[in-house]
Amino acid sequence: MAAASQINAPAALTKLSPAAEVASTLNDGKTHLLLAASGSVATIKLPLIAAALGNVPNLSIRILLTDNAARFLAGQSAEQPPVAQLAAMPHVASVHRDADEWSPPWVRDAHILHIELRRWADLLVIAPMSANLLAKVTNGFCDSLLTSVIRAWDTDPAAGKRILVAPSMNTLMWTHPLTARQLTTLRDAWGTATAAATAGDGATINSASVTSWFEVLLPQRCVNHSPLFDLSTAKQNHSKALACGDVGQGAMADWRDIVQIIRDRLSLSSSKKENST
Repeated sequence: MAAASQINAPAALTKLSPAAEVASTLNDGKTHLLLAASGSVATIKLPLIAAALGNVPNLSIRILLTDNAARFLAGQSAEQPPVAQLAAMPHVASVHRDADEWSPPWVRDAHILHIELRRWADLLVIAPMSANLLAKVTNGFCDSLLTSVIRAWDTDPAAGKRILVAPSMNTLMWTHPLTARQLTTLRDAWGTATAAATAGDGATINSASVTSWFEVLLPQRCVNHSPLFDLSTAKQNHSKALACGDVGQGAMADWRDIVQIIRDRLSLSSSKKENST
């Protein structure tokens, strides 16, 4: 009787949980990119990043949005497609939100989503990383799906798992003393800093081998000074108009540069069709 009732159970009751679905693909033979965004207007560039990687063979992408990031992707304009449209993009296996962590409610021996995402990912890219997320990460907060993934990350460089973040914020947030301190933690204590290339300015992307587990991709037109986050030199660098109307630094690295660094870090090749053009 029990077996019969299980066979006749509604599909909704037998469907894999988000965590179990991720776990089922750990050994699928593909390269795994976890692409995340936090609450910054630069979230509108995430669809462009995902689309640019849609022609890469044998790549699987899972997108992770904080609740605030999702506010920028609600179909309000052509460059802000709804989340459902992201899920339909080539190579995108799933889109995850905070609510997925506890859907369905956890029971003993069930998979845990933030752990499975950490196990699954070869590379976690956070583009953009907001000032709020920067503060949380450097202080060990794990109050959301994304921060829990980061807190549970395997920080042993020998594991070969990396996190790449692209900060994005208002100019005065960027030049605030707390930001300098937090970014120094990411760079000096945890990993490596990469100077962002800016289209047309002759800068080159750092494609050198990275042996640390954390990498910071600086905002557009930030010069790689020593110390890297010297606020006095930051004021001398080039500025651009931000979405808030201010003119200054803090804009996320160009999305095309982020795509190229993802390709470099994961040793991705382009499709045969792209290579022939």
